[in-house]
Amino acid sequence: MNPERSVKGLSGYGMLFFGFVLLAASVWSFLGLGRRPPMPTLLTALGLFIVSSLVLAGLFIVNPNEAKVLVLFGKYAGTVRENGFRWANPFYLKKRISLRARNLNGEKIKVNDRAGNPIQIAAVVVWQVQDTFKALFDVEHYESYVVIQSEAAVRHLAGRYPYDNLEDDHDEGMTLRGGMDQVSKELERELQERFQRAGIRVLEARISHLAYAPEIAEAMLRRQQAAAVVAARFQIVNGAVSMVELALEKLSERKVVSLDEERKAAMVSNLLVVLCSESAASPVINAGTLYQ
Repeated sequence: MNPERSVKGLSGYGMLFFGFVLLAASVWSFLGLGRRPPMPTLLTALGLFIVSSLVLAGLFIVNPNEAKVLVLFGKYAGTVRENGFRWANPFYLKKRISLRARNLNGEKIKVNDRAGNPIQIAAVVVWQVQDTFKALFDVEHYESYVVIQSEAAVRHLAGRYPYDNLEDDHDEGMTLRGGMDQVSKELERELQERFQRAGIRVLEARISHLAYAPEIAEAMLRRQQAAAVVAARFQIVNGAVSMVELALEKLSERKVVSLDEERKAAMVSNLLVVLCSESAASPVINAGTLYQ
């Protein structure tokens, strides 16, 4: 693989003036010929016209954030990155290539995550051409190469991590949903490795869409809701037990009332019902006693 070789080319304005001078000289020579012009004069006029045409054919323009790749009879001659009106060998084949940053908004693709769940995922990639030689000559159609390799990288990345931690809430492993920033950095690194062959530089890569596939989205939503309810209940029970323990401790310290084991059990039961109930508790006034 040959690296890119930078060339400047000559200023186009001077060569444009020179070409017009040769063209004017050839026209003047043709107009000065008689009915039977001498052969040397005719050849000179024809030669001036051919040379002026070649000089003018070598002119080209390089716009900002663009480059022209010069190829002479199948041999790479260099790349002109300097902007402006330039001139090069008229026999050079001048291929335009854009150096601007480009956005690739990837299509939503359905893949299986590490747990085997079907998910939909898409990514946005910002890229630009860094090496014009590799982009034009090391791969076939570098723009299509970027699209195909981006999809392959997203598929590979999605299969390495689970969508979310459902089995164990204390699992510290990275997930696609929970570690979005880390996943994006991993995607950017993998894309850069894949694009290296084509001389493409990745400026940014991020996950733009992530969701369960439609066929399991509803079931996974119910599963997540159930996990959330269980976690909330766990917190409520822990808090209720702490509050009951504190209440019994304070009553005992201040000697407000002396409770035996049966009355403590009844108080604990009533407090847990009040604290853990989803609806507001309706108090019942006991005018009697717990004992017969």
